[in-house]
Amino acid sequence: MRRLTPALLIAATALPLAVLPVAAGAQTPPASIGDRYVPAPWWMRDPVIASVGHVRTDVPANRAGFNATFQSIDRSAADASRKAADQVRALSQALAAYGVDKVRVETALTTRPLYDQYRDESGVLRDNVRADRIERYQADATVSVTIRDIAVLERVYATVIAAQPTSTSQVWFNLEPDNAVKSWLQGEAVKDAARRAREAASNAGAGLGGVRVIDPTGRACETDVLAGWPSWASGGEQATTVDSEVVVTASRTRGLMAPPPPPPPPAPPPGGGAPSEAQIEAARLALQPPLRELTDRACVVYSLS
Repeated sequence: MRRLTPALLIAATALPLAVLPVAAGAQTPPASIGDRYVPAPWWMRDPVIASVGHVRTDVPANRAGFNATFQSIDRSAADASRKAADQVRALSQALAAYGVDKVRVETALTTRPLYDQYRDESGVLRDNVRADRIERYQADATVSVTIRDIAVLERVYATVIAAQPTSTSQVWFNLEPDNAVKSWLQGEAVKDAARRAREAASNAGAGLGGVRVIDPTGRACETDVLAGWPSWASGGEQATTVDSEVVVTASRTRGLMAPPPPPPPPAPPPGGGAPSEAQIEAARLALQPPLRELTDRACVVYSLS
């Protein structure tokens, strides 16, 4: 084997590391954790700085919902079911008048027998579960309401309460961010990565060059070449809090952060049976959507000068 001269050896070690192409479906990385020599990504052939942008914000919940049950008891199952359905028919029509883009209503009807009861030898009250010992039937009509426009939540909830249900569930809230919010937060993550890179380069006495890589997933910055690639180390950086009110100026997302005033109430359905306006206002409560946290990350690699 031919030996390298010291000059050739120095020149060989000064060459940039080459990255061999890896098949897209390959599961085995080009090196194992702890290996002494690890191939470097192409963007590390020259001095670079990899910056992770990590941002968080609080956004009001934009979905809500609750359930209400109306109960009826009668001698026959048909009469009990009919009376329970009558209690929710006018209410369902009043809620449907808001439109499916604001309020969605699902109604379910269940019926169960109520048996004659007796006391056993220990004095415990038990049901005489026999077909010929059915005394009455209980029908439960359950109205499940999903609010897709938080501006009408208080009025919809008051309308249901004014209808005097047998029981109601707790109001639940959820956040379903749309593409406008996701795009805005991703942009803030990239801005945060740029800010961190500028500050780090300035503190180290270096200048920030052009962009080498922008990875919206943030995974490119998790490659630890010095410790052995890949390290699969999760970032421990603290998220930068961004004010969600900044998007109010954007016409696409103004409605998300500043909900419009509630629309006028729909007219009650013909035939009566729905709660009156006075009953609805008397049952109205303050229901403020809670804040939900959104986070995002981005990796931006810059060259150094």
